[in-house]
Amino acid sequence: MGATIKDVAREAGLSVATVSRVLNASANVSDEAAERVNAAIAKLDYSPNYLGRNLRCRRTNVILVIMPTSEHSFYMKIVAGIQKYAQPRGFDIICASSNSTSEIEIRQMNMLFNRTVDGVIMLGTQYDAATLNALAAEYNIALCCEGVNGANVLTVVIDDEAAAFDATGALVKLGHKKIAFVGANDAVSSVQRTNGYKRALGYYGIPIRSEYMYSGSFEYEHGAVALRKFMSLDDPPTAVLCVSDLLAISVINEAHKMDLTVGKDISVMGFDNISMCEMMIPSVSTVEQPCERLGELVVRRLIANITEETERDNAKYTVEHKVILRESTSPPTDKNEQ
Repeated sequence: MGATIKDVAREAGLSVATVSRVLNASANVSDEAAERVNAAIAKLDYSPNYLGRNLRCRRTNVILVIMPTSEHSFYMKIVAGIQKYAQPRGFDIICASSNSTSEIEIRQMNMLFNRTVDGVIMLGTQYDAATLNALAAEYNIALCCEGVNGANVLTVVIDDEAAAFDATGALVKLGHKKIAFVGANDAVSSVQRTNGYKRALGYYGIPIRSEYMYSGSFEYEHGAVALRKFMSLDDPPTAVLCVSDLLAISVINEAHKMDLTVGKDISVMGFDNISMCEMMIPSVSTVEQPCERLGELVVRRLIANITEETERDNAKYTVEHKVILRESTSPPTDKNEQ
């Protein structure tokens, strides 16, 4: 058995309360008492049981971040923003990947249920709104970058519909009227981006063409599948807007295989502004989500929920987006617009 706080108190000739104040860096301790306690700690090789103390206080100062995948730089940028804010404030961050699987996510959430962590930030979740609302009534949870309709849970996102509206508008202003769209099934962000795309076409007086719309998933290969579908049409599009950069990169690589010059024969725009967008040839036009800002804001509000004796903040916060035009987009050629 290792030394206990009582052993330290006995060795130092002080009360357990005084030793506890020294361990907690309390200002109400004399220099002499601190020296005696520190000397006793060194002699007995005492290690404070911070975990036990935190459990007694029902606080661990640890936050779990669950992401759909750890292989996407977009999520890692958000995590960087979370860590940048949390660590100087005494909170550690641990990350887990659910692989977008509900069984894995539930298993990871056990860390919250058994109080191993103080809160959870989900960068996408398999839970429905009713389950999230029930969890939020008892635990500190937050959603970031991917909301859930009907969930009364702390949420930090961009305005996905407005962002897609602006991205579509940017393509229209370049001269494109035949704009295709690559979506990702029922994901909330994809649905909202689809709505923004449709609203922009209506705003600019461009008919919505069902053959120009593809809905698959966020998986890489769906961009290539979508482009093959579009280019098989008698009247193919001159531009493609994708709900993620990964899908846009898939479209670009498939275009190369089809001997299409991206930025000339066809324009391609993604969404998120992952690091690879600037590394690609051509560089990829996209909608920037301010990842660090998303991470910083969500963890700031979650830490406040954890530490402050006030009503839990379950508001939805929206941060700004930005359309970035690069080499993958340009005005359509006269031939393509005929």
